[in-house]
Amino acid sequence: MRILGLDLGTTSLGIAITDKTNTIATPLKVLKFKNEDYLAVMPELEDIINEYKITDIVLGLPKNMDNSLGPAAQRSLDFYKKLQVFKINTHLYDERLSTVEALNILKSTGQRNLKEKNVDAIAANIILESYLKGLK
Repeated sequence: MRILGLDLGTTSLGIAITDKTNTIATPLKVLKFKNEDYLAVMPELEDIINEYKITDIVLGLPKNMDNSLGPAAQRSLDFYKKLQVFKINTHLYDERLSTVEALNILKSTGQRNLKEKNVDAIAANIILESYLKGLK
């Protein structure tokens, strides 16, 4: 019984996962797809859900700083609807600046060539960690 954290972009989906006790989040992987072709990731996402016995999904909702919803948030809301096909608990979680935080983490550890790194998986991890803290 584990939880997935998702960070949706226009060409990638960052994925993080909890341990079996739902205490620790870890970046898992990044799924790539053609521009906004979100259905392309659904089969692999389903495999992950089944393999790790996922009970909940936490999808980042990138709100604007003024709390309004822009185009990125609308993409997440549309993807949220697509996730309902899995028939498991799916939650939207405010993820303002998670990608910026992920980039800062990589830079602070001396990582170079950040585009090749799993920035999206780290952002998903930040989203999932924040969600877990909120549960306590």
